[in-house]
Amino acid sequence: MRIALFSLLLVLMAPAMAQIYKYTDDKGNTVYTNQPPEGVSADTVDLPPANTVNIKTPEPPPPLPNEQSSQGQQQPYSSLSIGGIPDEQALRANNGTFVVNAQLDPPLRQGHQVRFLLDGEPQGKPSSGTVLQLNNVDRGTHVLEVEVLDGGQVVQRAQEQFTVQRVHTSSPARR
Repeated sequence: MRIALFSLLLVLMAPAMAQIYKYTDDKGNTVYTNQPPEGVSADTVDLPPANTVNIKTPEPPPPLPNEQSSQGQQQPYSSLSIGGIPDEQALRANNGTFVVNAQLDPPLRQGHQVRFLLDGEPQGKPSSGTVLQLNNVDRGTHVLEVEVLDGGQVVQRAQEQFTVQRVHTSSPARR
């Protein structure tokens, strides 16, 4: 079993090697190697070319309306920010649970919805609620975004970077 697994691994690593040789040793085991054995006849193994993937960098998204405001377009809200996150200090949440809110001026308009994104991942469906409880957020630095949507289109966006500090219950810091 080990020899078969080792042989498989060698075959998978073969594209990185120059040449692969196959022979049967004195115990009857099939051996794959990149060094031709001395005193034993070995067959060369021809492998197909390695699979490759062309990764294309996605096109940048079109500018949001609030990014075009310097060109004379009106923003629907004079201010949009995220509340519930401390400025310039870590957010202490031992279980990773805390509440954030979207602070809008004027208040959320009829037909508009709010969507929160944590590290680019939507946190629930867009809704008319401006408060969200985040649960079990890992410690470390995160980016929280709030988007105001009108018919599925983002009309305004705000983001905050913050750090979550979680103390383990058996940590010496809790003693």
